[in-house]
Amino acid sequence: MNKDRTILTDAMGERMEPLLSGKATDPGRTADNRLFLEAVLWRFRTGSPS
Repeated sequence: MNKDRTILTDAMGERMEPLLSGKATDPGRTADNRLFLEAVLWRFRTGSPS
């Protein structure tokens, strides 16, 4: 990931991973949880409505 545009560090991402759904071992996993969490944090930080 581009380090200039991310909020989560690698250590924070590793700590959050077990708490999120869509783990690599789940059948049918298609989402990138870290990318999703970065998007949520970006919206919260910028106040963007969409």
